[in-house]
Amino acid sequence: MPARSQLQPYSENSSAAAGNIAAVGLQPIYVPVTQRTKIDNYLFEAFGPYPIIGAGLAAGVNQWTNSPPEWDQGAAGFGKRFGSDFGILAVSTTARYALSEALREDSLYYRCECQGVFPRFRHAVVSTFTARQGEDGHRVFSFSALVAPYAGSFSAVYGWYPNRFGAKDAFRLGNYSLLAYMGGNVSLEFFYRGPHSLLSRMHLNDTHGSPDQGPNK
Repeated sequence: MPARSQLQPYSENSSAAAGNIAAVGLQPIYVPVTQRTKIDNYLFEAFGPYPIIGAGLAAGVNQWTNSPPEWDQGAAGFGKRFGSDFGILAVSTTARYALSEALREDSLYYRCECQGVFPRFRHAVVSTFTARQGEDGHRVFSFSALVAPYAGSFSAVYGWYPNRFGAKDAFRLGNYSLLAYMGGNVSLEFFYRGPHSLLSRMHLNDTHGSPDQGPNK
């Protein structure tokens, strides 16, 4: 009989685990992630290749629309836009992880144990505004997930954007960041298939005994 499966962030075995769970009528067990896993994932999400690529794409769009126009065009303008977008992502990620730690939330994304496009899509959207908490991993509304995108946008507007930008612009940029975060969850639900951090993969043996057990974001 298959062993009872653990819920896993970004688990490449979640589909198979769901089938095993359904076959034996068991509920998945939540296993709180270690501090080392949280740190690895924070560093990857804040400074890894994904935010670099995301900032490059956003800077390209802003360069094309010449936003903000005060930064002009050319390499210098693109550099300012890239630095700004990367800074927004870094601040947002830092705020989310810091608030999650203070509120004792697990803000990592867990792929759905369900099947079907709509249930999985709904799970990804709901996960944008919720987090796991407690030893049993029950879902709660996540204050950190809601605040983090606006922490990044307000930091940009009042830190390095031209002076004409204000709170209204910061709120608008925060909405874009929140939608981008939701889109990232959707992509993780439907397209991501394995650990995206070599550090996390290396530490699995230390924390769970084998690469196929426990969190492997």
